[in-house]
Amino acid sequence: MSQTIMIHDLIEAVKDEVIGWRRYLHKYPELSFQEEKTAQFVYETLQTFDDLEISRPTKTSIMARLIGQQPGKVIALRADMDALPIEEENDFDFVSQNSGAMHACGHDGHTAMLLGTAKILTQLKDQIKGEVRFLFQHAEELPPGGAQEMVKAGVLEGVDMVIGTHLLSTLPLGKIGLGYGPIMAGADTFAITVVGKGGHASQPELTVDPIAIGTQVVSNLQHIVSRYHDAKEALVISVTQFHAGSAINVIPSSVSIGGSVRSFNPELREKIPTFIERIVKGITEAHGATYEFDYQFGYAPTINDEEVTRLMDETVCEVFGEESREISKPIMGSEDFSAFQKVVPGSYIVIGARNEEKGIIYPHHHPKFTFDEQALQYGVKLFVHGTFKMLNLTY
Repeated sequence: MSQTIMIHDLIEAVKDEVIGWRRYLHKYPELSFQEEKTAQFVYETLQTFDDLEISRPTKTSIMARLIGQQPGKVIALRADMDALPIEEENDFDFVSQNSGAMHACGHDGHTAMLLGTAKILTQLKDQIKGEVRFLFQHAEELPPGGAQEMVKAGVLEGVDMVIGTHLLSTLPLGKIGLGYGPIMAGADTFAITVVGKGGHASQPELTVDPIAIGTQVVSNLQHIVSRYHDAKEALVISVTQFHAGSAINVIPSSVSIGGSVRSFNPELREKIPTFIERIVKGITEAHGATYEFDYQFGYAPTINDEEVTRLMDETVCEVFGEESREISKPIMGSEDFSAFQKVVPGSYIVIGARNEEKGIIYPHHHPKFTFDEQALQYGVKLFVHGTFKMLNLTY
């Protein structure tokens, strides 16, 4: 029996289990850094497979190692496990039983796909040259994120390549999206406090009005996007919070401004805090106010390695056909998979899970989000065949 036929049969055999795992996880979601029962479920499920070395790099993450019978490369496969603080509005049998928590981004599917992959690959251990590491990651949704914690715990020591996937509700079932180079933006945040002098609304001349000053700050921050950098490079600066005052007839003494910055270029990203503070400092000093400024670097840009992506591109074309392959455009969303890519070459791939005929149309993070469960087979198949594609390279 050829390896391809064997893999096909194993995927068919595990198909219902993968769907069952996904539905169980969907029914009992847990938020970021709280995935204790989820991690225990993954741990106990992995224990039913043969030949795995299972460990807990952090409190709510799992790593399993499958070491082949011949030397070779070390490949890591990653799935995230956390849910979102959303009240679910679906009505299927496995709807969330945990109030205020929902798998509204597909992480239940990611975890189930990787469990299925682990079960299949353990049955093919005698054909594996090298090692496969299965990384079940906590807290993708909440900065500072679980990926960097797992990296600090040493899960990538000795790893040659890392692969991550994401079910995508905007991509039709049957399509697989690949991207070369930057594919998701870095996500950073800023907080500004403009401190003026409050007073009565009838006597603004006796105040240093932080609202008037703060609105100038907000307006001028957009000059960074339009005038401070190369227009060909993507950059988004969004002010998302503006808090001031508590009474209609009182000018407050301060205002708070908060926002988000998205960018791809690491060099540009490092300059943004200086650009923002320069504007804040100039405007507040011009009006006799002072300021406080805090800038937090969040998830780094997700930048796919060219060679690893090429290997996965070949896998998609060989296994699914060129008609399934789609080159993804970069998006301004972010992913903490970037923490793994900063350490070893990696590629992040999206799997189509939209099916309009079934009414599966809602976006990620929507209370009616779901995905076509047929996409789970695509994910397992991609992981399994991609693993052999990478392990069969000359060492």
